[in-house]
Amino acid sequence: MSGRPILVTGDRPTGKLHLGHLVGSLQNRIRFQSEYDCFFLVANLHMLTTHYDRAVEVEENTIEMVCDWLSVGMDPESSVFYVQSQVPQITELSTILSMLCPVPRLQRIPTLKEKIQDMGVGDNYSAGLLGYPVLMAADILMFRATKVPVGEDQLSHVELTRELARRFNFLYGDYFGEPEPLISEASRLVGTDGNRKMSKSLNNCIYLSDSEKEVESKVRSMYTDPKRIRADIPGTVEGNPVFIYHDLFNDDASEIEDLKDRYRTGNVGDVEVKKKLARAINLLLEPIREKRAQYEGRTDEVRDILHEGTLKAKRIAEENMEEIKEKVGLFRT
Repeated sequence: MSGRPILVTGDRPTGKLHLGHLVGSLQNRIRFQSEYDCFFLVANLHMLTTHYDRAVEVEENTIEMVCDWLSVGMDPESSVFYVQSQVPQITELSTILSMLCPVPRLQRIPTLKEKIQDMGVGDNYSAGLLGYPVLMAADILMFRATKVPVGEDQLSHVELTRELARRFNFLYGDYFGEPEPLISEASRLVGTDGNRKMSKSLNNCIYLSDSEKEVESKVRSMYTDPKRIRADIPGTVEGNPVFIYHDLFNDDASEIEDLKDRYRTGNVGDVEVKKKLARAINLLLEPIREKRAQYEGRTDEVRDILHEGTLKAKRIAEENMEEIKEKVGLFRT
């Protein structure tokens, strides 16, 4: 590595990535590659915390997801792409850290509560789901990361990681730094149905790999101002998903302002507003689709990228784990 600050982040391989991922994390990662030594993990163990019954999908989903990474400009030559489950030292460290973490501390994690609520399982959730924040801390600390990009909803995970690093250092001697969060400026992207977030499970996504026609179809059906039943009725722009998307994905600022002015005064229909949005999104996605198509035809190359990156991550993790075990005092033969 270059000696720059180390950054760790990644995604669960639950399938293809969408516009919410693009604005929430992927665009930042491209910039991070020139500022940090980046470790990008395929978090397949984390996928099992909520999708353990879909483990058969992990391999295909991983290839799809990494094709998306590559298509937006994430670069395996300057970063490390690796598969979480193929670096066993991560789970070793997670076990050690779990001994230092009280159960009530995990139960206070807001996103854990949210996941449990979304799953509708009440108190009948798995030990793996309860412990996933500790596994996330191990993901970060395994490579002694100093930077962790997160949304505001994930800040509690970084704080737990910092607490566990302090606890480890107090008990066994200084080893881990306390990683700092890099907070994404983009909040969760609203779904095409007006739901609070774009989500595969809610089927309200525009995927990076969607065709031109698929984008047009999804934009046509987007949720907008429900009180505006005719084009001559003044509409609300603020909080309107169609205009949220225009602000994020349409590079023509004058066109956006014109549409907003006419929408507020009842001088433009949803058809025109959505047609121009679909055009803007397709202009954004066209080069991504073209690059992705190249990798779709070379999946062996994608596997090689993951293999080489995982070997590199494993070598670093092995060295660090030896030092961690020595600090803890675990017996070695």
